[in-house]
Amino acid sequence: MSDNPLGDFLRARRSGLQPEDVGMASYGVRRVAGLRREEVAVLAGVNVDYYTRLEQGRERHPSSQVLDALSRAFQLDSEARAHLHRLAGIAPHDRPVQQRNVVSAELRQLMDGYTTTPAFVVNRALDILAANALADALYAPFSPADNLARMAFLDPAGRDFYTRWDWTAQATVANLRQSAGCDPDNPRLNALIGTLTERSPAFSALWQAHTVRGKTREAKLLNHPDVGLLTLTYQAFDVRDAPGQQLVIYHAEPGSPSAEALALLGTLDATRRRTARDPHP
Repeated sequence: MSDNPLGDFLRARRSGLQPEDVGMASYGVRRVAGLRREEVAVLAGVNVDYYTRLEQGRERHPSSQVLDALSRAFQLDSEARAHLHRLAGIAPHDRPVQQRNVVSAELRQLMDGYTTTPAFVVNRALDILAANALADALYAPFSPADNLARMAFLDPAGRDFYTRWDWTAQATVANLRQSAGCDPDNPRLNALIGTLTERSPAFSALWQAHTVRGKTREAKLLNHPDVGLLTLTYQAFDVRDAPGQQLVIYHAEPGSPSAEALALLGTLDATRRRTARDPHP
């Protein structure tokens, strides 16, 4: 991990904006893409030398007022703004004293009660900690179905399974970036980021963009080898008694082809499970 995460974030956001994006006229030849430091300083109303020290890591304790000004200059949404404050040590990291990777029996029982919709629990590193039968069937193309980020970037099944792979990749990296801001010393998360950066050029490029986003409600478009295309929406819920865990529930529009395909997937999986238990009924 970088020893100057605040500066890295500021540089990435500066390089992602053009003068016309912020209502400024462009002048002179630009050697690199994005805004100049002087332009950011003008937009934020801060001294250019002070802003330069922030990027270079020579100043690491900006006030919340300066961070708010930079957030406006970079047109940050609420999640990216909160991430910027965490990097500067202004907002709390919201880290649990000890992150739990064990899913309670009560939550497992709840998930198992969802027989017609996939449900699973992930931690900050997007490890799948527990899943119901239909979620296991949904992710059966992956071997193993252990971590959503690894599955997307390193498993050969990923690019076929996620029909909008580019969107999935961007959302996954943005989610990990947010987790890193909340829990920067998480050894499992840091190890995962190191592995993905080393083994996936696509991940490495997206990671350098410093995009921050939590889980959204946008539809997932999946291609399952057993039942074909699936369009699923989802909800993610924080597990109150286990900070860092999220319960994710997928859903298909009732009566839609995706709902029929999901029901078929459940039937096929139940048949396989029965056959595995009793191959000679």
